[in-house]
Amino acid sequence: MSHKHRQAYAAGFESVQAGTSSPRPTRHMAHFPVRSYTSTELVSHLHAHRERASQVILFFANTNFVVQCQGLQHLMACEAITIVNDGIGLEMAARWLHGAGFSDNLNGTDFLPFFFRQTPQPLKIFMLGGQPHVLSKAADYVTQQLGQQVVGSCDGYEGIRNSPDLIDTINRSQADVVLVALGNPVQEKWILEHRQNLHACMLAGVGALFDFWAGNKPRAPRLIQKLRLEWCYRLCLEPRRLMRRYTIDIVTFIQYCHRNR
Repeated sequence: MSHKHRQAYAAGFESVQAGTSSPRPTRHMAHFPVRSYTSTELVSHLHAHRERASQVILFFANTNFVVQCQGLQHLMACEAITIVNDGIGLEMAARWLHGAGFSDNLNGTDFLPFFFRQTPQPLKIFMLGGQPHVLSKAADYVTQQLGQQVVGSCDGYEGIRNSPDLIDTINRSQADVVLVALGNPVQEKWILEHRQNLHACMLAGVGALFDFWAGNKPRAPRLIQKLRLEWCYRLCLEPRRLMRRYTIDIVTFIQYCHRNR
């Protein structure tokens, strides 16, 4: 990562409030170190990485992440990688295993818009993943609603298969942030494999986020979100795709947590 590029990122990214990168409580979930941050504390943590001119990788861990990414644990034992909690499953498991939950529910759908809205100057965003028509609408949302600058994109289908020089393309775009929406565990594998060759200061695995930004998938009503039942709402909308995740995979998640407590 060039010194000039790091300086440019530093100039355009300020935290919503001054903070430090002091260690936060960590809940080990099936050997994944999941940090307990509030949204503001996580922004400050990312800001601290920027102050050190060090790359940060952000993963949002829900039960599906824990189950699907078991084979990647050895690659995530790295200071650059920050794993935060996403969803009621992690909250309940943390209370069961550690006697205490998390400070906040840090799902990417809510946190990343919050994060982007704290930047006094637009960040340069490269978006990877999703279907072409979804990606186009999501990029418009990032530009028009979040006030960021989309400097490049590549869909997760023909685009990524036909882009042998994708890493060079991302680096030439001078992106500050790369959002990878390929689903678990493909997006995590891609980030871990390519992170050392990418110049961007922040890489994040974002799952179905582009679908929400594009309006392709609706968010649950606010009351359902507050009750932490958004998973149930999504299951009702997509039973065929999500039934295994919220039945068999939940049992597998509990087994992993119990075995490795």
